[in-house]
Amino acid sequence: MMNKNILKHVHKKGFNEEEIQGAYRIFFGTLVSESRLKIINIIRNGKKNVSEITGRLKMSQTAVSHDLARLRRCGFVKSFVEGKYRYYELNRETIRPLMVLIDRHMSKYCIHILNGAEGPRQK
Repeated sequence: MMNKNILKHVHKKGFNEEEIQGAYRIFFGTLVSESRLKIINIIRNGKKNVSEITGRLKMSQTAVSHDLARLRRCGFVKSFVEGKYRYYELNRETIRPLMVLIDRHMSKYCIHILNGAEGPRQK
């Protein structure tokens, strides 16, 4: 069941529950892409331009630009122009804290996957 506050807010804007679910699919689907996850991790420690990202990922500029557009559309990254370059950085308000929470969750519940273990014991 979806949070009632979210439903109340978006219903006022004319969206139904199915459309809201679609937005959730787009948001979480953004994280399914390996290249988008790599981009998120590249810019976690500071702003980068497309050339810097393509150099690190060994991907085409077109592919990186498409991934950045999706990340920006979903609010994962923000972009700004500095000099002659457009830079990208994580959304400091929401995504940066979310990534800290995800890191904490991964280290507690998911890192065992790398070790081939069963996982943490439930208390």
